[in-house]
Amino acid sequence: MITLETDRLILRMFKKEDIDAYSAICADPEVTRYLGDGKTLSRTDAWRQMAAILGTWQLRGYGTWAVEEKGSGQLIGRVGFIHPEDWPGIEIGWVLARSHWGRGLATEAARTCLAHGFSDFGLTHVISLIHPENRRSIAVAERLGEVLEGSTELFGHRPLVYGIRNAV
Repeated sequence: MITLETDRLILRMFKKEDIDAYSAICADPEVTRYLGDGKTLSRTDAWRQMAAILGTWQLRGYGTWAVEEKGSGQLIGRVGFIHPEDWPGIEIGWVLARSHWGRGLATEAARTCLAHGFSDFGLTHVISLIHPENRRSIAVAERLGEVLEGSTELFGHRPLVYGIRNAV
């Protein structure tokens, strides 16, 4: 499986030892506020999500990475491609522990994933589904070069659809 690096981050596959840190991130109501139904995840659900993330790599050949901070070796979140069956497109998404917000890490990680997706996975169009009130994620999408393409219906919600096309 593919490992990517940035100046401050290592993007790698999840491992079983990540469960403590990942379940703590998923249990923070501020982190999950704009994700899915907005509810926190139990440790069991965080484990299942990690397993689904790893399974996506097998089924699609691309997926989501665990985000590790180089300096500390600490798992601080996830970033990468989300593409369940019947999804409105190949989505790039990011989730970081609240203690790591506001430092440009989501943009740094997502920019690296996006470049890799275009160059190595052959992706041509990538979207981000973002809750209309999630100003932080909208700012990340715009820093990545994504533009508002509209909105969609998903699980009884209407997220905004930001998107970017490969320039090549």
